[in-house]
Amino acid sequence: MTAGHFRTEHDLLGDREVPAEAYYGVHTLRAVENFPITGTPISIYPELIKALAAIKQAAALANHELGLLDKPRCDAIVNACKELMAGKLHQQFVVDVIQGGAGTSTNMNANEVIANRALELLGHQKGEYQHLHPNEHVNIGQSTNDVYPTALKVATWFGIAGLIEAMAILRQSFEAKAAEFAHIIKMGRTQLQDAVPMTLGQEFSTYAVMLGEDEQRLREASMLICEINLGATAIGTGITAHPSYAPVVLQRLREITGIPLETAPNLIEATQDCGAFVQLSGVLKRVAVKLSKTCNDLRLLSSGPRAGLGEINLPPMQAGSSIMPGKVNPVIPEVVNQIAFEVIGNDVTVSFAAEAGQLQLNAFEPIIAHSLFKSVSHLRCGCLTLSERCVKGITANADRLRATVENSIGVVTALNPYIGYANATAVAQEAHATGGSVYEIVLRKGLLSKEELDRILRPETLTQPVPLDIHQKSN
Repeated sequence: MTAGHFRTEHDLLGDREVPAEAYYGVHTLRAVENFPITGTPISIYPELIKALAAIKQAAALANHELGLLDKPRCDAIVNACKELMAGKLHQQFVVDVIQGGAGTSTNMNANEVIANRALELLGHQKGEYQHLHPNEHVNIGQSTNDVYPTALKVATWFGIAGLIEAMAILRQSFEAKAAEFAHIIKMGRTQLQDAVPMTLGQEFSTYAVMLGEDEQRLREASMLICEINLGATAIGTGITAHPSYAPVVLQRLREITGIPLETAPNLIEATQDCGAFVQLSGVLKRVAVKLSKTCNDLRLLSSGPRAGLGEINLPPMQAGSSIMPGKVNPVIPEVVNQIAFEVIGNDVTVSFAAEAGQLQLNAFEPIIAHSLFKSVSHLRCGCLTLSERCVKGITANADRLRATVENSIGVVTALNPYIGYANATAVAQEAHATGGSVYEIVLRKGLLSKEELDRILRPETLTQPVPLDIHQKSN
C-alpha cells in the first residue's frame, strides 16, 4: 500500500517505507543504509546491470518453458529485462559497489527493479507483489550464489571485448609510428648506458608487439570466464531449481548474450572457486605492467627538451607548470602510469578476496567485481587516450638521434668482428678518455680503411644481422 510519497514494503525485519517512485524495494533500501562505503552505486558499471538483466530474462524464459512461470508474468519480466539491457532504469541500481552479503544486495536490487517494472507493464502499481514477486517470480530457481558470479563473468566478457578493441587501436598507432620511423637511426641502450645502434622504428615496433601479445593473453583468459554455475542455486546442489533448469537457462543465456557459455561440470566447485577471476586479474596486471613500461620509455625518450634525451617529441597537451613558463609535461603517459599502478593494486585485492573464500562460497565477490571492472574500464580508457592524445602525434628528432650514434662509443661493437675485441676495447677506452670519435680513432690507427668503415657503419648494417666477410676481419 502507498501513503503520500511512499509505499510500505515488508521483509524479514519488518515494514519500511520506500519512495513511491522508486523501482527498487525494501531489500535495496536496507542495503543502501547498511553500506555507505564508497558513495558509488553499482549503476556505474552498465555491463553488470545488462548482465543481470540478461540472466533474469534467461531464467524467466527457462522457467516458463519448464512450466514454472505463466506466460503473462514471463513476458512482463522479459520485457522489463530488455528495457534494462537497452539502458533504461540503470539509475535505480543504487546499492554500493562494495557490500557485504556476497552480492545478495545487488541481486535483490535487480529482482526488485525488474519486478516493479514488470508490474507496471502488467497494469499494476509498484510494490503490489501479490501479482508478481521479486523472489517468487523474478528469482525463481535462482540464488545470489549462482546469479551474481555468472553476472560478473558475463559483464567482464563484455568489458574485455572493449579493452581488446582499445588495445588494438593503440597497437595500430604504434605500428604506424614504427613504419614512419623505420629509417631513423639511433642508439639503443641497456641499463641506461649506450649499447648498439637500432632504428627508432624498431624501438616503436616493440611496443606494438607487446600489446599484440597481451591481446591474445586476454582472449585466452576470457575463455575461462565462459564457465558458469547458473543452476547451482545456494551451494551447487541445485536445490529449489527444476532438474532441467541448468541446461535450459544456459541455452537461453547463450542466445541472449552471444557468449559461448558452458555449465561447469561440478557446480559445487564452481560456486566456491574464484580461480578464473584470479587468472583474468593476473592478465590485466600483465597488460598494465607492460603498458606502464612503455609509458616510462616515452617519458624518458622525450625528456628535455634540452637537458634530457630529447629523442622524440610528445604532442603538447597543456601547460606544465604554474611557475615555469614554457614547461610542457608528459601528462598522457603519466596518467596511464597511474592507471597501471591502480590495476596492479586491484590484482592484489582480487588475490586476497579469492583466497579468503570459505567452504562452499566466497563472500567477497563484490570487491572482486569492483576491482576487475575498474581495471578493465580504466585500461580501456587509458589505451584510447594514449593512442589519440599522445602516440599519434609523436615526432622524432632525427638529427639528434643520428648525432648520438655518430658520437657514441657503442658503435665500436659493430667493429668488433672486423678489428677484434682487444683492438675494439682500446678504441673505446681512447674515445671515452679523449672525447674523440670511434670513426676517427680507427682511421688514425689504420685498423680499417675509410671505405671499410663506411660500409660497416651503414644504418642497414648496424641495425640487423648481416653476413660477416671474415676476409675483412683483422686481429
